[in-house]
Amino acid sequence: MSGGEVAGILVAVFWAILVSFLAVVLVRLAQVLKATTKLVADVTEQAVPLLADASTTVRSARTQLDRVDAIASDVQEVTSNASALSSTVASTFGGPLVKVAAFGYGVRKALGKTEDVPQKTSRRTRSDGGSRSVIVGRTVPSARRRKQKG
Repeated sequence: MSGGEVAGILVAVFWAILVSFLAVVLVRLAQVLKATTKLVADVTEQAVPLLADASTTVRSARTQLDRVDAIASDVQEVTSNASALSSTVASTFGGPLVKVAAFGYGVRKALGKTEDVPQKTSRRTRSDGGSRSVIVGRTVPSARRRKQKG
């Protein structure tokens, strides 16, 4: 055999190895594409019912939100009506009741009955020997306190 024949055989062997390698790669690529196709088909089969369920859920939530909106507007209307009723009652009965109470108080004062406001008092002796009245539940302003301590 001559050198050209050996070189031709070597090129033919490398060419056969290369073609075999490419055939194996193409077979694996075909398997990957088949698996991908199957996976996409499975996802599509599962996604369609999920999307239908999601659409039903969104419709249901929308219906519930419409109901809540109606309830909220009714509550707002009731609140404004109650506020108007409260102000009407206060203006209708408030003024006359205050006048009647003031008149009753004036009549009691005029007749000399001062039992309406009992005040608890206690006698305390001061350091200078005098006594003073203390009304329980009342505070003396700070300026008066300083003068008394002073």
